[in-house]
Amino acid sequence: MKKAAKIILGVATLWPFVHLLLFFGFMLSQLFLFSQKGSRPPAAIEGWFYVLFALPLVTLLWIVALLIIYIVNVFKNDRVPQHKRALWAVVLFLGNMIAMPIYWYLYIWREPQQSSVS
Repeated sequence: MKKAAKIILGVATLWPFVHLLLFFGFMLSQLFLFSQKGSRPPAAIEGWFYVLFALPLVTLLWIVALLIIYIVNVFKNDRVPQHKRALWAVVLFLGNMIAMPIYWYLYIWREPQQSSVS
């Protein structure tokens, strides 16, 4: 895999974390800004509110696409030991947001170590 593709996949893998931070940051800001009884948010903020609630659906589809990419990569990547492939597939499926960046770093980003046989 070319370095540019590795970087793009790495950034795509980080999107669910970014989305999570944006979503909770927005919700907390709304909670603090409009916690007074009877206050109503401006229309511009209501528009962002709808966007931020549609974004989780897109992010969910994004995670499913990443999951497919990573599980296919587990079984096609020669750097993953044969006896760990099924384990990695299960770990990626069950712990996707946490496991995908770890797998990306270990088996996609890092270059294979060259064994010097002399």
